Amino acid sequence: MIFLRVTLPFLAGYFLSYNYRAVNALLGPLLAEEFSLSAAQLGFLTSVYFLAFGAFQIPLGVLLDRYGPRRVNASLMLVAAGGALLFASGQSYTALVAGRALIGLGVSGCLMSSFQAWVLWHPPERIAMLNGIAFATGGLGAITASVPLELLLRVLGWREIFLILVGFNFAIVAVLATVVPERAPHRRGETLAQSLTGVGRIFRDAAFWRIGLALFGLQAAVGALLTLWMATWLRDVAGYSRAEVGQMLLAVNLALIAGYLGYGRAADALARRGRSALPVFAGGIACAAGCLVLLALGVTVATPLLWVLFIGCGSVGSLAYSILTRRYPREMAGRVNATLNIFTFGGSFLGQWGVGLVIDRWPQSASGYDPQAYSYAFGALWLAMLVGLAWLWSGRRLFESK
Repeated sequence: MIFLRVTLPFLAGYFLSYNYRAVNALLGPLLAEEFSLSAAQLGFLTSVYFLAFGAFQIPLGVLLDRYGPRRVNASLMLVAAGGALLFASGQSYTALVAGRALIGLGVSGCLMSSFQAWVLWHPPERIAMLNGIAFATGGLGAITASVPLELLLRVLGWREIFLILVGFNFAIVAVLATVVPERAPHRRGETLAQSLTGVGRIFRDAAFWRIGLALFGLQAAVGALLTLWMATWLRDVAGYSRAEVGQMLLAVNLALIAGYLGYGRAADALARRGRSALPVFAGGIACAAGCLVLLALGVTVATPLLWVLFIGCGSVGSLAYSILTRRYPREMAGRVNATLNIFTFGGSFLGQWGVGLVIDRWPQSASGYDPQAYSYAFGALWLAMLVGLAWLWSGRRLFESK
């Protein structure tokens, strides 16, 4: 009963959230052609989702801890529906950016409200596994933006596809509002000032900055590439057709789901033994960085394997949340997760837009972007990953006391 009335509705919201996030990987070239967009403009259009998402995380954390996940998520998803309608009807670049930003704001609570629902309804030792299931559900949303989307584009335009998403969006809002039971956090009497003081405690935690900056570097690469630039790299460097790009997006998103579930099970097992998942988190980043440096060098031998390993290993970012929340009381879970999420979506925004800015420094040909531009852009992302990993590992003792 808890699964049907609590778990499933929140998972459905995150499923749609990830679909909104990933859809531009295939739609991006169509939008660039229809609206005559540069690489930087395309990068900003896609990444403004992350900007709006990340900018709302601190207010989101306070709202979640004060009013609970059901009310907050249902209200925000109405904003997402409005943004999707604006995007679907947009006749200018400005309208598309505004619509995409509203979508990002509107779904900014989908994952964090799920995390808080798990904390409110489940024992602490199950949280890492449930987080992994949530992330895997997001991966399913991304899968629908791969081969299924490519097939749908053969019979429908991108505007019609967005209208379908709007309908699904409204259905989820209705379920959240009418089916999910109310269970708010325990500290109902906490004032706004006390809530903000809790946020200050998080920002003063040295461990928060260590794991946050590592997550930032990881997501600057994984978030930026998975939801946009991987698809154009496959087209411009590896010579893939749109159908082949869709198939590769399907493969890497299956790897994403497998990674989320596998890492979740590993963290769950470690938590039962009272051990931290930090070494697993660091190892996943190192593996992803090893794949990315080969892609930056333009290696196209075993292209599918490199991308599958990069995304699969890169899914380790899901562990950062359970690692950090173990340091705090349950009533702060919303603020802890949402504040950490700033690094996830801040990294994705800057990484995705930054890649576009770098690519624009090379002339664009009729067939696409210059392969050398990808090498420099991917190399910069690789350096960001290494810096974040080194900073995390040098402070690993901070995580041994909690």
